[in-house]
Amino acid sequence: MKRQGAGVLLVGMALLLADSAQAQGLGNSPYSRIGLGEFNANTGGVRQMGMGGVGLAAPNAVNVNELNPALLYYTSRTTFEAGYSGQYKTVKNASASSRSGNGTLGYFALSVPLSTKWGAAVGLKPLSAVDYESNTLQAVQGDPNSQSLKQYKGTGGISEAYFGQGVRITKALTLGFTASYVFGVVDETTGTSLQLANSTVTDKSVDRTHTRYSDFAFRAGAHYRQKLSKDISMNLGGVYSFAHNLNGLQTTTQEHENAAGTLIGTVATLSNGRGSTFVPALAQGGISFDNNKNWSLNLDVAQQQWSKYRSFTSTGPALSDTWRFGLGGELAPDPGSVEHYFQRVSYRAGLSFAQLPYQPGGKTLYDRSVSWGFGFPLPTASALEATTISLAFTYGVRGNTDVLNAVTATSNVQENYIRGQLGITLNNRWFIKRRLQ
Repeated sequence: MKRQGAGVLLVGMALLLADSAQAQGLGNSPYSRIGLGEFNANTGGVRQMGMGGVGLAAPNAVNVNELNPALLYYTSRTTFEAGYSGQYKTVKNASASSRSGNGTLGYFALSVPLSTKWGAAVGLKPLSAVDYESNTLQAVQGDPNSQSLKQYKGTGGISEAYFGQGVRITKALTLGFTASYVFGVVDETTGTSLQLANSTVTDKSVDRTHTRYSDFAFRAGAHYRQKLSKDISMNLGGVYSFAHNLNGLQTTTQEHENAAGTLIGTVATLSNGRGSTFVPALAQGGISFDNNKNWSLNLDVAQQQWSKYRSFTSTGPALSDTWRFGLGGELAPDPGSVEHYFQRVSYRAGLSFAQLPYQPGGKTLYDRSVSWGFGFPLPTASALEATTISLAFTYGVRGNTDVLNAVTATSNVQENYIRGQLGITLNNRWFIKRRLQ
């Protein structure tokens, strides 16, 4: 009965997450208007988030570490993990600011040990999110008493359904491979209306672009573990996400609305056809130290060549190559403590610093954040099954408010955000052979 209940739970979570894949936004993010949106650079689940998005080389027997498929070998029990994500942010430039927030189902993963040397996992997670809304008011050339209002809005995102596996090659070396089906829908609109001198707003012209993506992607990983002393081990990990073309179908239509937003006239199709977006390769590396008991310290680095990014139309600003590094760790003071529950809790913290692919005015922008988190094991844990409730939080700053043009009073956009994630991890020993006494 327990396994049947777990199966129903898995199916339900998969359906809910598939529905939420079309609306992954977590609050207004103007930078998600560029490229594929706010891109998730393979930073893992709730455990990794609490440590600053690190864990490429950090083996763990409780959580599903699909960040590096080679680490799936270390999942000794059948493990189901799901996360719920939320975000609250302040978006501002040199002259104005706004606040927004949202929440959504984040990810789920199911990992199963297939043998003593082989582990596998399936799951669904967000790859990118598009969620922006902004207005620009400009004077009409030749008529200084009239104004042109442009309204930009985008929603949607791309998700990744994956199957990964990790295999132990030698006592110290494990290798892994992940195949993913990438899919999603992005809707973007640009509305233009004129407000003539001494009159109300005129009819609005709205261009709508609907893009449906679907294709396959692949990722390979490796992990090496070496004892440095009786109590300390060193881990090295590397992951390479291969470059690929993300194929899709894009339709652009034009509508005319009145001042109240009611459609008038007919809808004109401007373009309708297939195309592709080139997603550049992502290279990641990490080093970790642990005592195989209650603490670990991790450092991860990543680099992605966004300068090679190409979209359907090759319009929009050029992107630049990015890099990221994170430092984090976790500590469980006494995992076996019976009398003191909080000695069994895992405490996590980390830092992250990343270069963004956008360079408005030729200036490089950065994303700086600090993270912390906790893993709370339920007191009912046994050798056969266990449940862990995890919390992770990140506070960060993206971009800045530097003025780009003093004449037009335009400036960069800065996002101050706090993100939270609630995760639940269920561990269970399946396929146990029963013995009759």
